[in-house]
Amino acid sequence: MSKMAKEEVPKYEYLDMPEALPEGIDPEEFVIATYYVSLPTGIDPRKIMQSAAIEQSTGTWVPVPGETAEVRRKHVARVIGIYEVPYHEWYIPSDVRWRQFIVQIAFPVVNLCGSQLPMLLSTIAGNITFYGKLKLLDVRFPWKYIKGFKGPKFGIDGIRNYLKVDKRPLLNNMIKPCTGYPPELGAKLFYEAAVGGSDIIKDDELLANAEFNKVEDRVVKYMEMADKAYEETGERTIYTPNITDDPPKALELAEKVVELGGNGIMINVVTAGFGTLRTLAEDPSIKVPILAHMDFAGAISMSRECGLASTLIMGKFTRICGADIVVYPAPFGKAQYLKERYIEVAHNLTYPFYHLKRTFPMPSGGILVNHVPQIVQDLGYDVVIAAGGAIHAHPMGPRAGAKAFRQAIDAVMQGISIQEYAKEKEELRVALEAWKTSKLF
Repeated sequence: MSKMAKEEVPKYEYLDMPEALPEGIDPEEFVIATYYVSLPTGIDPRKIMQSAAIEQSTGTWVPVPGETAEVRRKHVARVIGIYEVPYHEWYIPSDVRWRQFIVQIAFPVVNLCGSQLPMLLSTIAGNITFYGKLKLLDVRFPWKYIKGFKGPKFGIDGIRNYLKVDKRPLLNNMIKPCTGYPPELGAKLFYEAAVGGSDIIKDDELLANAEFNKVEDRVVKYMEMADKAYEETGERTIYTPNITDDPPKALELAEKVVELGGNGIMINVVTAGFGTLRTLAEDPSIKVPILAHMDFAGAISMSRECGLASTLIMGKFTRICGADIVVYPAPFGKAQYLKERYIEVAHNLTYPFYHLKRTFPMPSGGILVNHVPQIVQDLGYDVVIAAGGAIHAHPMGPRAGAKAFRQAIDAVMQGISIQEYAKEKEELRVALEAWKTSKLF
């Protein structure tokens, strides 16, 4: 080999390279992000993903003097796995125009500015979301990072303890119409749904602190109805008023809810921000459960090839930031959502996750009494059954609508088919008859 050729051979310093073996890093010092990536045939995936790792950590599109070997050793992100599907070994068929990969990149925890989601998202899903066919699928968090989050204040066990409901699925009602009505009408609907057996009653995501229906007016009137229903049934009802607003105003509204005797709050977490949810959850003065709504998550997650996985947005991220209940799409009803995803979201909310309490999954969107057995079969008893229109549009009224759902839950708990149980329960029978020809079922 000539002297010139020898000098051109690169000398690798493996500790400052934007790649590593999975076994070559300390998993407690890195957040590991998993991506789906699709690239045209002829593009080197290794070079592209190393560039992505540098882009999201120490460097830019061109080497700069300040990006020294010492800086890289401590701060560069590292590609730790590129797995092609299918896994071509000795040739790529001529008809393959695009190649599909699962890629893992490890990001140093030291880069993330502490345990906070804004910089995490900027780091693992920042500029590279403009790359094209790249989607963030999952994130593996080390204890070092997650220990800074408190998570849900109540969680499943805390809510069950407050309601004194040990095992059965809970029933939520969202008041309908969605918006446009005064608090006096809402209070009447609330009472009917509460006395019928709703454990939780929430505002629709489209009604917050509107001029024609203020949060503080609703809290006062609705909690009076909750007390009245409790005197008649002996069952508590949690009311979660929607306080979605800019962060300072949302916190102000939450404090007002607690001051007025409210026992829950609700926020549209994606539009209001994960940081807003976390601020509410970790504020010691907000001593009530928080229901987080999925509103707007589809704009970020529904592409098959781009954005962020819905299971992160409505699962891990929302639980980390402190939601006690999460509303997300059910795969039957009016939402277009895969059954596998709705089950995976529930697992992200309820499976062991370091010190974080378990969050109640609440699949929603056109839920009928017919769906209750399937939801329980899919997700178990630690679930909230969410019904809006099917309660308020019940032919016998919202009280009967709530009763019908409670009867369906009772049937499942007793191992009886809801059709059989309906022979003795009029409200359930009428609901089954009313919705059997619905396009939602």
